[in-house]
Amino acid sequence: MRVDKYLWCLRYYKTRSIATKACKKGAVSVNGNVVKPSREVYPGDSIGIRKEQINYTMEVLDLPESRLGAKLVDMYRKDTTAKEAFAGKELLKYAQGFYRKKGVGRPTKKDRRDLEDFTESETD
Repeated sequence: MRVDKYLWCLRYYKTRSIATKACKKGAVSVNGNVVKPSREVYPGDSIGIRKEQINYTMEVLDLPESRLGAKLVDMYRKDTTAKEAFAGKELLKYAQGFYRKKGVGRPTKKDRRDLEDFTESETD
């Protein structure tokens, strides 16, 4: 089965075209090698995915016939993603909400000037 179709079947991507684009961008690797979307996967292969700043890793147990329900996904893959990867996403969520609360609106002119001052001082 093609790697893009496999990731779509296991619900890592909402559509197969999104899975294909991720493969083309280099976000998917099989056994440590970046692959094209047409790469075949077999039971025993190790797949790595970079999605939403998390490095997911999994081992292929079996190949599904078609797209699966969310409850059946674990029959076809063994998730080996480190727990620390998910902790990093939690920290990122807090970092984004520290300066500006969600839904407050666009940055003000003062915010823009402060940001410009900060970026100019880094380049010096």
